[in-house]
Amino acid sequence: MKRVRFVTFALLLIVVLALAGCTSVLPTAATGLAGLAARTEAAPVAAVGNAAARIAPAGDLQATLEQIYEAANPAVVNIRVVQEAGSAGRNAPNLPGSPSLPGSPFKQPQTPRSSEALGSGFVWDKQGHIVTNNHVVDGANQIEVTFADGLTLPAAVVGADPESDLAVIVVDPAKVSNLQPLAVADSTQVKVGQFTVAIGNPFGLEGTMTFGIVSALGRSLSASSPSSDSAARNTPSYTIPDIIQTDAPVNPGNSGGVLLDLDGRLIGVPAAIESSTGGSAGIGFAIPSAIVQQVVPALIETGRFEHPWIGISGGTLTSQVAAAMGLPETQRGALVADVTAGSPAEKAGLLGSSKQVTADGQDVRIGGDVIVAVDGQAVRRFEDLTTYLARQGKVGQTLKLTLLRNGKEMSVSLTLAARPNAQPATRSSGAQPGQPANPQDQTPRQGQPTQPQPKTAQGTAWLGVSGVTVTPEIAQAMNLSADQKGVLVQSVVTGSPAEKAGLLAGTASQTFNRQRVMVGGDVIVKVDDKPVETIEALVTLVQGQKPGDTLTLAILRDGKEVKSTTTLAARPTQTP
Repeated sequence: MKRVRFVTFALLLIVVLALAGCTSVLPTAATGLAGLAARTEAAPVAAVGNAAARIAPAGDLQATLEQIYEAANPAVVNIRVVQEAGSAGRNAPNLPGSPSLPGSPFKQPQTPRSSEALGSGFVWDKQGHIVTNNHVVDGANQIEVTFADGLTLPAAVVGADPESDLAVIVVDPAKVSNLQPLAVADSTQVKVGQFTVAIGNPFGLEGTMTFGIVSALGRSLSASSPSSDSAARNTPSYTIPDIIQTDAPVNPGNSGGVLLDLDGRLIGVPAAIESSTGGSAGIGFAIPSAIVQQVVPALIETGRFEHPWIGISGGTLTSQVAAAMGLPETQRGALVADVTAGSPAEKAGLLGSSKQVTADGQDVRIGGDVIVAVDGQAVRRFEDLTTYLARQGKVGQTLKLTLLRNGKEMSVSLTLAARPNAQPATRSSGAQPGQPANPQDQTPRQGQPTQPQPKTAQGTAWLGVSGVTVTPEIAQAMNLSADQKGVLVQSVVTGSPAEKAGLLAGTASQTFNRQRVMVGGDVIVKVDDKPVETIEALVTLVQGQKPGDTLTLAILRDGKEVKSTTTLAARPTQTP
């Protein structure tokens, strides 16, 4: 009997030890929530009205979320707009956040001249200012704001900034009994894995709250999406840096709403999603509060925001590109591709890339300065530079840039200017197949990732240049007669027949009729004594040849005509 009791006791002891082991390896939900409660107790949620509302220490996550919703939801509003036909969501970055939405409580108008759209916003101050996305109210003829208690008021746009996709509208504060602005947190302190809450009006369903985590930081988001217009589709656009990625469900109609921390403070404004269906796929993007805090006060005061501007385009220096430039493969930084004429970068003496190579199956511009630090802070990606400007840059501020030029480190001072208004650009027509019609169309502006070149066919004749038709404006900028015809060489591929023939690419960026052009390069005026007046004519002529054929090019260089002989090669195979 004692033996049986001993065995039973031993089994119970093993079970207890096993359970104790599980507890030590996998903390219970109560343990995790206790930590959550301790964190929640440390800080107030927000300034609501004139009184600070505190989220009481929570014993579980559910109670915490309930208190966040109760404190923050009165500050979130539903926005309904009536827009001109074709304007709804025209600036929406990857999120149909303000289209006419299925399931909307509002009937869609029967006239084709206008359309209704929905979005979200939140109260900024007691003067009736409300923050939302620019793409929610862009093109609006009429705006209505509905508060959490059902009160609906007309609103007017105070200011808008398409390049940060933020806008401020205003309602009559005398007609709202209790405007409840949100407190704003410092988004630069947000961490991946942090719990977060989104509140907005997806599909017109007011006051919807979702829950998730911050799933990534430091994303870049295009400030606008291309329209159906073919010219606008090729428009280089600025990007919004420092974007917060979340898996808290975000859907059409959430645009302009709030992304909160567990203290109920604003950390971001939902603006876009990544989705193949148009609905939530678990990847949403929010404009960080650090940008909101800079842009919104300026919109309220002046109706616009001046973005600090360097005046370069480029991308991140990769291992392959570093090796092609004779740098260690571990070297990182922001590679300058182009320097805009008259920009702070040009005044500071920054140099753009002058050569083109194929790296990892893509044509890449190389040879320019590599920015490795700004004001002593390391720059490993191009986004690090744009993030620094968004967080700390001011128009008129002088920066110290640390560069690598021809492998040697140097420092330059640069004074930031106000970014020029983004203007649509048209792609020069008919470039060499497989080459960008305008190399600047393929070179992103500050913060834009480099896009791969299109796949090209092997075996066709290849010269290895990209160019643009000379216009009177381009001719004047190059001190040529206004009636000069020809093809201005924009870039020359390294190792191509054009490079072997000594053709020179443009060296300075200028804007003509909304198109950025690299001026200063050779102008091809004849091929085998046949006049070449347009880029289309050059393409047709080259495509009519075979690899191995020899051409004599007549070019204008510094205003003087010279001749050069080149042997066409077979186009190299490229991959997407």
